[in-house]
Amino acid sequence: MKVLVAEPLAAAGIELLKAQPGWDVVVSNPKEYAQHLADTDALLVRSAVKVNAEVLAKAPKLKVIGRAGVGVDNVDLPAATAAGVLVMNTPGGNAVSVAEHTLGLMLSMARSIPQAHASTKSGKWEKKKFMGTELRGKKLGILGLGSIGREVVGRARGFEMKILASDPYVNSQSAKDLGVSLVNQDELYAQSDYITVHVALTKETNGMLNDAAFAKMKTGVRIVNCARGELVDGEALVRAIQSGKVAGAALDVFQTEPPPAGDPLLALEAVLATPHIGGSTEEAQEIVGVRIVEQVVEYLQRGVALNAVNVPAMTAEQYRAVGPYAALAQRLGTFAAHIASGNPRAVRLTYRGKIAEQNTALVRNAGVAGVLSRSLAQNANVVNALQFAADRGVSYAEHHEPRAGRADSVSLELETDTGVTTVEGVVVFDRPRLTQVDGIGCEVPLSGHLLFFKNEDVPGVIGWIGSVLGKNGINIANFSLGRQDAIPKQADVRQALAIVETDGMVPDAVLRQLLENRAVKIARVVEFKN
Repeated sequence: MKVLVAEPLAAAGIELLKAQPGWDVVVSNPKEYAQHLADTDALLVRSAVKVNAEVLAKAPKLKVIGRAGVGVDNVDLPAATAAGVLVMNTPGGNAVSVAEHTLGLMLSMARSIPQAHASTKSGKWEKKKFMGTELRGKKLGILGLGSIGREVVGRARGFEMKILASDPYVNSQSAKDLGVSLVNQDELYAQSDYITVHVALTKETNGMLNDAAFAKMKTGVRIVNCARGELVDGEALVRAIQSGKVAGAALDVFQTEPPPAGDPLLALEAVLATPHIGGSTEEAQEIVGVRIVEQVVEYLQRGVALNAVNVPAMTAEQYRAVGPYAALAQRLGTFAAHIASGNPRAVRLTYRGKIAEQNTALVRNAGVAGVLSRSLAQNANVVNALQFAADRGVSYAEHHEPRAGRADSVSLELETDTGVTTVEGVVVFDRPRLTQVDGIGCEVPLSGHLLFFKNEDVPGVIGWIGSVLGKNGINIANFSLGRQDAIPKQADVRQALAIVETDGMVPDAVLRQLLENRAVKIARVVEFKN
């Protein structure tokens, strides 16, 4: 396993990586890291390295990108998803640092601390010039009550501020428990003396503080942005400051970083600027550096994807509950794709028992990936499965049957342009096992080298299979049989199936020999890479 650290990372994180047996850890920098990409399994970055499609093309073995921090705008998520590369971040790791910086900027604006510092250092004593205001009693409007927003709340309450918040994903009781009044954005704009932004950058939030938003604010409002520069329309902020609507702005982030020479915002006396250092504390860098390493190790060793941003989000507990069923669904999909005929049209999964009560998004993705893995040159996995399915017109659906007392099972139905194949399986001691194919019961591990047969239920077939394999030096490790309960209407014999586990791959020439028996209708090879 090769792990490439492309930017400075906490020493404790590096030590943790190097402590993993057999891992090759390469510590590089943003200018030289690219030369190590060809055989890299994991890439760790902060904010300087831009992981785009070109970078991903140089890393064909890449499995995971770990971002030491919360923002992932330096990673091309669609390109990573298409490449089947998991992207994870460390939300909340620098929450305290950013919250403290936010309060520091608010105090700096309230008391003109930077200006007073510069004046005094220059030999002046302008005591009367720097008359300030208190934070006590002022209304603070917080846009976004995530981990950073909540930390800001706790610190602002210490200054006896009155706190308003707007967040469509937080309920009123949660806000009340924090001592916050939950309001809509327009109310927050109209009432706040200070407004601080702590939301993620999305299509909806890009440029959210614009001319229209500033027009709704009370005159003399002060703005703080320690989140993402794109959240604030810089030109609109300049106009709002020049008009007197906004009394001051403190910005740790900018639409372009670093800001270009001559940026009008930096020319304004009312603007306090810092170079994206909100999360830059020794404590925060230690936390996010160690945390991202822990997450990458957990993913590479056990497949647990914590804080993933391009696959369904799960806690470690949820993953432990559904992880074995994701492996089962993936193998059921692979098995179905190998024994079915025609091109896939739809994948339908049914969950029964306690697994049906879980969040099964990861299981669904795994099942779809298993189906697609046979026909794609690219690697289909839980990260890119749904995108690949959409690109190829393959639909997918889920059905949950949480029946009490019912054994946990996953059923996968693969519809192609020539028919429907249904397979079902269970997890036994964390290992996937096949229990049914097209309504016919069977029992075999979904691992190793398998031969699948559909045949007429007549004498001699089992002996024929054994003799052909023996003649060709192929050893049988396991033999599972099943047949229809009764002869179907308008049929002369029952249909049966056989699944043979062999010690090695069965060549096509042997398959052709097996099909020489007229009772054998289908003979397919399924190989699992354990």
